[in-house]
Amino acid sequence: MTIQQKMKKKSVTKLALSSLSLSALLALSACSGGDNKAEEPAAVNETETVVVEPEAPAAETEVVTPEPAVEAEPTEVPVVEAEPEAAAEPEVLAADAGAQLYEKQCKVCHENGLLEAPKFGDKAAWAPHLAKDIETLRMHSAKGFNKMPAQAVGDVTEAQVHAAVDYMVAAAS
Repeated sequence: MTIQQKMKKKSVTKLALSSLSLSALLALSACSGGDNKAEEPAAVNETETVVVEPEAPAAETEVVTPEPAVEAEPTEVPVVEAEPEAAAEPEVLAADAGAQLYEKQCKVCHENGLLEAPKFGDKAAWAPHLAKDIETLRMHSAKGFNKMPAQAVGDVTEAQVHAAVDYMVAAAS
């Protein structure tokens, strides 16, 4: 093999590795669905403000005679029961919302098993995940867990992520 052939082979190998690395990076960014900034709770300032009013200057003492006390009849105050606050309305999603989000965002990893994601429809790959309850699976998908990045970010709601999880679980069941 000549030196030119060796150089050409090394160049092709480097190009192939660069392409794979770039593909993996793009797939990861597509799988994350956007901004992955952790939300921090707002700081609460619990300091008390004390207002001190200056004392009025001492004036001449005035003698005030108290008026006789008049007893008033007790009045009944009607008791008004507070209405419980209405629970937040659940988000209404289209019937195919799970399939839409899967095609838009989840498919990148779950179609090819990228980052050890269970492949769509593969019962054996989904079995360990299905052993957990569905709420845990939904929470891990929405908020992120291990290699699974958080999906409920940006314009994607938790309800949409839950629909996508239900869609994938149904395909693997």
